[in-house]
Amino acid sequence: MSICTKTGDKGETSLYTGQRIAKDSLRVESYGSVDEINSALAMAKAASAKKEIKETIETVQKLNMSLMADLASIGAAPLITEKEVGILEKKITDLEEVLPPLKAFILPGDTLCGAFLDLARTTARRAERRVLALAQSEVVPKQDKLFLNRLSDLCFLLMRFEENNI
Repeated sequence: MSICTKTGDKGETSLYTGQRIAKDSLRVESYGSVDEINSALAMAKAASAKKEIKETIETVQKLNMSLMADLASIGAAPLITEKEVGILEKKITDLEEVLPPLKAFILPGDTLCGAFLDLARTTARRAERRVLALAQSEVVPKQDKLFLNRLSDLCFLLMRFEENNI
């Protein structure tokens, strides 16, 4: 099957659950932003020499695929649950325990991986804003919103971990 189906030539796309929707809708904008997070995370993973960061990023990338499926679905059971949010929260707690206390604003970019993780963080913040806008007019699972909020925090801590040579 060709990737060039031509079904989107008139400005619509199919959701995961089969419904057709405008490509410029908030729903498509929302899951497209999550897709951008995965691209930034892929660059960070490729740039990092730290096994722990690479493994954490890969876990998050897989979870992001579930988040995209949630956002690209109407009426389907959510794939992001308290369990997935808990995975991010656990990693946040683990990183906070090993990082020195933050005493001032920091400028990311001491490493290429750190810069990409900061890009992922800001992209996650944008995705969260898009999802919150979508939630004003359509149903968005609560855990999807929580997941994005935790994801930006995790990206920030991963950037600090990468750049603190721990």
